Amino acid sequence: MSEAISGAERYKAGVIPYKKMGYWEPDYVPKDTDVIALFRITPQEGVEPEEAAAAVAGESSTATWTVVWTDRLTASELYRAKAYRVDPVPNQPDQHFAYIAYDLDLFEPGSIANLTASIIGNVFGFKAVKALRLEDMRFPVAYVKTFDGPPTGIVVERERLDKFGRPLLGATTKPKLGLSGRNYGRVVYEALKGGLDFVKDDENINSQPFMHWRDRFLYVMEAVNKASAATGEVKGHYLNVTAATMEDMYERAEFAKELGSVIVMIDLVIGYTAIQSMSKWARRNDMILHLHRAGHGTYTRQKNHGVSFRVIAKWMRLAGVDHIHAGTVVGKLEGDPRTIAGIYDVLREPVNTVNLEHGIFFDQDWASLCKVMPVASGGIHAGQMHQLLTYLGEDVVLQFGGGTIGHPMGIAAGATANRVALEAMIQARNEGRDIWNEGPQILEQAAKWCTPLRAALDTWKDVTFNYESTDTPDFVPTATASV
Repeated sequence: MSEAISGAERYKAGVIPYKKMGYWEPDYVPKDTDVIALFRITPQEGVEPEEAAAAVAGESSTATWTVVWTDRLTASELYRAKAYRVDPVPNQPDQHFAYIAYDLDLFEPGSIANLTASIIGNVFGFKAVKALRLEDMRFPVAYVKTFDGPPTGIVVERERLDKFGRPLLGATTKPKLGLSGRNYGRVVYEALKGGLDFVKDDENINSQPFMHWRDRFLYVMEAVNKASAATGEVKGHYLNVTAATMEDMYERAEFAKELGSVIVMIDLVIGYTAIQSMSKWARRNDMILHLHRAGHGTYTRQKNHGVSFRVIAKWMRLAGVDHIHAGTVVGKLEGDPRTIAGIYDVLREPVNTVNLEHGIFFDQDWASLCKVMPVASGGIHAGQMHQLLTYLGEDVVLQFGGGTIGHPMGIAAGATANRVALEAMIQARNEGRDIWNEGPQILEQAAKWCTPLRAALDTWKDVTFNYESTDTPDFVPTATASV
């Protein structure tokens, strides 16, 4: 039962526990219109889990450290967040999952900035908890419908590109810093001509002394147009419009549109308001919007403190991006297979159902919001194609940066190796073959008539990044003994 006190006792001047102020309601049944957050809480010694959960609920909604009589001027029982459930985290005796419900009236419609100002505002520096992590959120359909979502979406993107039935192929221009505009364009042309669909700017290439943005845009779009003419395919390059001000970003995006680009790129570090502004611009201008998740690892990677990338993915689907880097499982970057599956689920599915193994704690109806195309990048190569297709599916962009530009026969050959490996694997899958187990043999067979693929397999066949993941699911299947 709730330990909250009421009446005159509730509003006596002084300090009372958050549980008694009404922020702990174990009998509360969340409404369909509530926003629900799941926090992983590590309480300070001597702080019981329910009090820590109530403190998080209070400090992320209406509470402060002492009783304030002005609460009585509001519908305080409505506006208080309510911690209603606390569960121990499996195999982590000092950690607890706290479920907290927030009335929809607490949030401005269609604003990620406002949502996050409450949910992750002051509370992560609160002394009553040693560590705090936002694991998952449930958004009611009434709230989802206040957002525009991705300006293009997977279905329309494929129609614009005229590319169906396979993952899209990309690469990041390397080295990402230091090339002149003309040499940068050369890399783009070779990669696209060799068989890639996209090449991209990286997160930190903006407008530096060695290559100002206008020069890069001009040379890149010349390369895109030449490659499209040479191959007969729609090609693209993610032109990074990230800049110091929104005015600068709009100027760069408009120039990209004038040059005929089908896609522009932004970085996560520009902030939620800027992301939503660029999403609205992309929707008005029929532009695919790519988001690089630059900076996310500073707060998404550790299990006990920060924000799960599943939550960032949900916020970005609401905010409205068409692409987002979302992990690879087999590459050089952090990525447990089940955790990555959960991220891809929230980006691509029309409805998510509870899947604790994937880190999904709530049912989520996306209310017809467009799907986001996940992007897999970071230390992947042609020899892993069967693994990538099995883990990540078809609606994904596979980006081989070093795995294209580091090819011993040159950039175009690197792109050809990736395209042949992908198409051989897709064909084998469509024929009903077991690509997970037969994948290496399928690639070897294709390499007999494709010298670039042969060279790629010989160069990178033994390259793996087998480090233990730090962000792993708390719930995993266990074997049951047969009787």
